[in-house]
Amino acid sequence: MRRLVTLIVSAAILAGAYFIAFGVPASLGVSSETQTAGGQREGRADKSTSPAGRAGGPRGANTTTVVLTPLQMQPYEDILRAVGSADAVRSASVISNVSCDVIETNLSANKEVSAGDVLVQLDARTEMYNLEIAQAELEQARDKVLRYERLLASGNSSITDVALAEARVAQRLAEANFGLARVALDDRTIKAPISGKLGLSDVEIGDTLSAGSSIVTIDDAEALLVVFELPERSVGLLEKGQKVLTSTPTYTGQVFEGEIVSFDSRIDSVTRSVAVHARIDNSDARLWPGMSFAVRIVHESEPLSVLPSTAITWSRSGSSVWIDNNGVAEQVAAAILYRRDDQVWIEADIVPGAMVVTEGAQKLRAGSLIVAANGADGDPDGSKQDTGPARSELKLGQAEPQQPISTEKPI
Repeated sequence: MRRLVTLIVSAAILAGAYFIAFGVPASLGVSSETQTAGGQREGRADKSTSPAGRAGGPRGANTTTVVLTPLQMQPYEDILRAVGSADAVRSASVISNVSCDVIETNLSANKEVSAGDVLVQLDARTEMYNLEIAQAELEQARDKVLRYERLLASGNSSITDVALAEARVAQRLAEANFGLARVALDDRTIKAPISGKLGLSDVEIGDTLSAGSSIVTIDDAEALLVVFELPERSVGLLEKGQKVLTSTPTYTGQVFEGEIVSFDSRIDSVTRSVAVHARIDNSDARLWPGMSFAVRIVHESEPLSVLPSTAITWSRSGSSVWIDNNGVAEQVAAAILYRRDDQVWIEADIVPGAMVVTEGAQKLRAGSLIVAANGADGDPDGSKQDTGPARSELKLGQAEPQQPISTEKPI
């Protein structure tokens, strides 16, 4: 028991000596006071531990400084780009249906022709004779039918109904042979199927054409069809009559406007794209079939909410933004529709013009007090003076002056 009392007394003496030498520790929450020469007492409470000292005045210890930006409405322009080639709005490849010798040509390159103009004349002497034979047989068959009909009508018993029917069948066969002979003769005269401009041809007089031989091409280039492909994601943007902008290396810097006239009904299983045809007016004949074109399709959406991408925050529930609700941070869910460079177009329940946090959102929690660093709080130039509690005038790195320690013992 005596040993325990001795330990307690020793601890008390050591504590008293410490308090006399160094004062009461700040962690015990007791202000260290000293007696001035005039008898007045001054407190040495650490002002830096007060809320005003930590937050810099009336903003408070829980206020977060952020950058606010007003929510704007702006349409999103989705530009689809592709490369295609041009075809004439109407074109034809003239071929020979028969094997025969060429006796006449009218195939000057780049010559304008009309539908029905004779391009090549083949040797047709045999077909002309065959046509004459078929015509004579047809006339003979018709006369026979007429004679049988008159005899049968007069009551002549030598002509029966069977004989008249056979004569009529022979007439029909003669008519068919006559038609075949005329077609064979017409095949020896090759005509232009459409109006347009002739291409190059190597067919000359004296050549022997075989069935299926190509003679010349004809292009009606009053308008061109630009054929190109677009990715699968663009299917929802395609519609007939939609405007397209095209350009060709032949005329650098010039843009030719056209419109979509047709597109495929299915997606290619290999390229995952859809074929599209756009019509371009070419009444001045400046553009040629076969030219390559760079195609642009500009699709503009309805006005949408747009913000800097730094305003978006992510959590388990998805993307969201923070707005200024009378100085209090409020989190609102936001679905990202489009993204371009440092801007995002979103779908959110936010009124246009609302102040949205674009910097400092990572520090916010629901209900946090916020103040704008970019002047949105009514102090754009920072000219307002802080009227809060006085701050210490100590400069950075300067130690606080030590107060004299009183060594007087209380009487």
